[in-house]
Amino acid sequence: MSLRQKLLLLFSLIVTAAVAAVAWTVLVRIRQVFDEQDQEKTTLLVNQFQREFQHRSADVVSTVDRMASSEHLRSMAVELARSSDAAPYLTEAQTLAVEAQLDFLEIVGPDGNIVSSAQWPARFGYPEPVAQTPPSTLTQAFIKREDLPDGVTALGIFAVRSIHGAPTVEIIGGKRLDQQFLADLPAPPSVETYLYTNADAPMDTIPAFDPERLFGLHGEVTKASRYQPLIDAASRSGQPSSSVLYLTDHREDSVSATVLPLKSETGRVMAVLVVAASRRQMVEAQQHIRAIAYGIAATGILVTIAFSMWIAARVSRPIEELAHAADEVAQGNWDAQVDLGGRADSRDEVARLARSFNHMTAELSAQREKLIQSERVAAWRELARRLAHELKNPLFPLQLTVENLVRARQLPEEEFDEVFRESTRTLSMEIANLKAIIGRFSDFSRMPRPQLERIDAAEAIKRVALLHFPLTGAASNDKAAAEKSHNIDCCVELDTTPLFIDADPELLHRALSNLVLNAMDAMPDGGKLTLSARSLNDQIEIRVSDTGEGLTPEESERLFTPYYTTKEHGTGLGLAIVQSVVADHAGTITVESRPGGGAAFVLLFPGANGIVEA
Repeated sequence: MSLRQKLLLLFSLIVTAAVAAVAWTVLVRIRQVFDEQDQEKTTLLVNQFQREFQHRSADVVSTVDRMASSEHLRSMAVELARSSDAAPYLTEAQTLAVEAQLDFLEIVGPDGNIVSSAQWPARFGYPEPVAQTPPSTLTQAFIKREDLPDGVTALGIFAVRSIHGAPTVEIIGGKRLDQQFLADLPAPPSVETYLYTNADAPMDTIPAFDPERLFGLHGEVTKASRYQPLIDAASRSGQPSSSVLYLTDHREDSVSATVLPLKSETGRVMAVLVVAASRRQMVEAQQHIRAIAYGIAATGILVTIAFSMWIAARVSRPIEELAHAADEVAQGNWDAQVDLGGRADSRDEVARLARSFNHMTAELSAQREKLIQSERVAAWRELARRLAHELKNPLFPLQLTVENLVRARQLPEEEFDEVFRESTRTLSMEIANLKAIIGRFSDFSRMPRPQLERIDAAEAIKRVALLHFPLTGAASNDKAAAEKSHNIDCCVELDTTPLFIDADPELLHRALSNLVLNAMDAMPDGGKLTLSARSLNDQIEIRVSDTGEGLTPEESERLFTPYYTTKEHGTGLGLAIVQSVVADHAGTITVESRPGGGAAFVLLFPGANGIVEA
């Protein structure tokens, strides 16, 4: 991933994270604020309901008290107690209920049976269960269900009192708990109140939920079944509870619902008040803020892209150009320069770095020619020194032989012939030695280019081993090799899998033979020579190891330098030629050694699938 992409990703993540954090914080805060407002509205409405309920209860109690102390009812009660004839009073409750503005009113005789009923006149003579309750337990208003002639029941707030002067006669009066009651509650905007009645349920039972029993100011409630869990929980526990209800699949149609159970004098839940505060405003506000957050995030990302492009133009692109120029220098192009463009006069760090790089490559180019000339002069001087040293040894015997021939010219003919034959033999040997020295220098100066072909490195190693150690394979006519390898144990260790490389078989054979001869020279008293090859990732490793005296660190560093040798008689070109061959095959050669611990030459070649330059 480039610096430009990293900057774009980093800035985008920062903007997105910042916007997301702010949006989340705002959304949470908005929810808290709306929840607090809904809770305040609900609490206010519940308190208002309780006050209204207490007010109506007090109104019912006050009305029933006035009626119980009225002279008319006292006279009626005395007459009922004396004659027990209730027929004259069958319609009395209806008249009294209208005068007192009560929805329910019943007069109960001394025997506990109904004398007159305003809501259901036909109940004359029926027993009234409330009349069986001791008066001392019904001093306050209470909720009670009331049967009506149309086959349904109603719920109301009731009060019961004994008529003054005739305690055996009681009156029971009450007002309805219905839509009118809900209409009197000043509900805040976006808050609805509903009432669910259990009036038809048998005593001591919790009936199945009936959506038609839930009504509000405008009649039946849509999606009433959504309120069932809360209403059932309140009916069972008798305790208020709250929850968020989703009336549809849309979040804006959700409400914060609170239920308040209404109990009878026996503690049974007779009705449930439902206060539903709409969450539409909160959800719409959240959606609005979320949309704003998305817009800000998108704008921020666009700004980030523009900023990253500006950063790329100012920072990342010059760095990429600088890296490309550095690669060119590493590949040998010392004239590589970074194009400063319009930043030539800039004083920022990137421009200064580019100018420094250009100055460095300019200095490298200027110094390169001097270095090349110096290296050439040094190389020719070293070559002249080595060549003079190598030629000096055979020239001295030649000089002595010529001087002997001059002196022998004065001898008799028979003695001169003998000296002449001996001198010419010496001259021929030394001239051949000179030719060999010149040939080695000539070979080093014109190393041929390798002719690459696919070969198995294991076969090349076996061929070298058979050449120098005839006892380990086929017979050899090389007596010198046989004598030199007499006290040396050769060990060949090869992978079982083919070790294919692209190489010139003859050049590789010469290089390996040279390394084997060096190893044998390092063990004049005998030892162990190990030839091994193995696959190493995508490379082939060849090792030539010996158990000789080893090399010092200084010798290891200079070992591949042309004309450097540790032997008494040597040109110092053998390992330099080996290194040249390995380099021409896109490989590397290193030496691992320590004094007294032997030496190992490690050759690494690209595998057959590697890229090899011919």
